[in-house]
Amino acid sequence: MGLWRTGLAVTATCASLIVRAYAATTTGPVGFPLSVIARDPYIGAIAVEAATQTILFEDKADVPGYPASCIKLIHLLVMLDRIRDGSVRLTEPVRISAEAARMGGSQVFLREGEVFTVEELLYAMMVQSGNDAAVALALHVAGSQAAFVRRMNEKVRHLGLRETVVTSVHGLPPTGNERRTPDVSSARDLARVGCELVSRYPEALRYTSTMRRPFRQKPKPFEMKNHNRLLGVVEGVDGLKTGWIRAGGYSTVVSAKRDGRYVVVVVLGSQNRETRDAVAQKQVNAAFTALAARPPPLVAPPPPRASESPVPAEVPPEQTPLRARRWRWVGRGLAIGGCVFAALFTLYLVQARRRNRNLDGMPPLPNP
Repeated sequence: MGLWRTGLAVTATCASLIVRAYAATTTGPVGFPLSVIARDPYIGAIAVEAATQTILFEDKADVPGYPASCIKLIHLLVMLDRIRDGSVRLTEPVRISAEAARMGGSQVFLREGEVFTVEELLYAMMVQSGNDAAVALALHVAGSQAAFVRRMNEKVRHLGLRETVVTSVHGLPPTGNERRTPDVSSARDLARVGCELVSRYPEALRYTSTMRRPFRQKPKPFEMKNHNRLLGVVEGVDGLKTGWIRAGGYSTVVSAKRDGRYVVVVVLGSQNRETRDAVAQKQVNAAFTALAARPPPLVAPPPPRASESPVPAEVPPEQTPLRARRWRWVGRGLAIGGCVFAALFTLYLVQARRRNRNLDGMPPLPNP
């Protein structure tokens, strides 16, 4: 068993180094394509109870891969932090720049000069997975994509994510003219992000649970559709994010709630979408089956109030049996008598010691 675990750890470490080597050597100004690292059924997977961080299932959870748009969950965490501290308001208008409008991939087709609120762009980023919306929010909050990426990596360090390196605000792979590596994460790290969202930022779920939502009406109506195919299909699922790039494969971070308990399931790097969704659905159901056999986490009772003494009240004398009352008085009498005897005996010893001292100081009596 020891050799088996050692071998597994060495394999995971080697895989991590290989992925990082790919990220460092297959990108650059010449646009050399990323090598495909997606696996069947996945690169790694994990299921966690959100409240206690209890691991219910894991398989190669520390092997890194390319999370693609799942990286937008860290973007969302940074935005919700700013909204909570009051530096950003949901109703705040955001003017779309040319930089945001040029973004490709999944998008809501923003046009330069358009104005949307922060909340509308959050829906666009999480429902439609709009890369252009992610860029627009990043520029509005931090002034540049690079500055917002630094804030995302600060959040990564705060959460203690060991295998995660954020290089973009959207999760797309680097293009030929970008001097950066792709975003990297692991199933365990993404689960930690998911647990943080459902436990501390429940307001995030109104974006991640939305299946359809209109974005603009003019000049042509556009309706956003969530890419998470488990919404409305698997009981309790209300998020969180899917992602895909050719090199990294299909990934998903799923949150689900049943009977007041949340689980987060991550499947990273599947070769096809059907396998990813089937594994995620299976692990969600298996996780709740495992939780059903465990009691919910105990909550410590509040301390007693001043008027609620934890010591039970003494039984009134009239309700105490006669024999018990007699023995109680006998005990009290013996205790009092013992104290009196001890005091008298101590007084006797003191007097005897004084008498001996006086006798020692007297001159000897003359002989008759």
